[in-house]
Amino acid sequence: MSERVRHPLFARVYQRLALLSEARGGREHRRRLLAGASGRVIEMGAGSGANFAHYPITVDEVVAVEPEGYLRAHAERAAARAPVPIAVADARGENLLCETGSFDVGVASLVLCTVPDQQRALMELFRAIRPGGELRFYEHVRAESAGEARLQRLADATFWPHIAGGCHLARDTRAGIERAGFAIERCERFAFSPARGLPPAAHILGVARRP
Repeated sequence: MSERVRHPLFARVYQRLALLSEARGGREHRRRLLAGASGRVIEMGAGSGANFAHYPITVDEVVAVEPEGYLRAHAERAAARAPVPIAVADARGENLLCETGSFDVGVASLVLCTVPDQQRALMELFRAIRPGGELRFYEHVRAESAGEARLQRLADATFWPHIAGGCHLARDTRAGIERAGFAIERCERFAFSPARGLPPAAHILGVARRP
């Protein structure tokens, strides 16, 4: 079992935000994230299981890791309704508790902003995915505007991670994926707001491969 993770207030807000996001385009982002995936999949930071309904039947099995108890309970219920077999596990991104090279695909979806050590988590995904396997990613990332990025770094250094379950706004996740050893094959960048009243943030969605 992983070290206990508890963000009870944020987990409830996140669950509600995920539902709003689906109706504003998040559903289509998740569908595109997972389209064409096949074989054995490990999903890091599954949250409440918003991805589960979008796994294609070409996937044999999903191991979905989620350390936050409230979200994990929702993910377990979502797994029971999924079109493919999904096992929900209590583990952290920095320690996936799996054999090296045992998965065909890794999935990181709105989680690499939150893991305490992003580089270590990405290296764990690199370890878990077999040579030639894929990393599917959908993440919000640092703004391209210097002024906006400066505000994001200020928020990260002060209040934001404390009220948002450890989320960091200013991470350069694409660069982190490449530093971990993955070769990015496709990466789309776009602005997206998950709910009315929230400003659009930069997101990336794409596929990288373990050489």
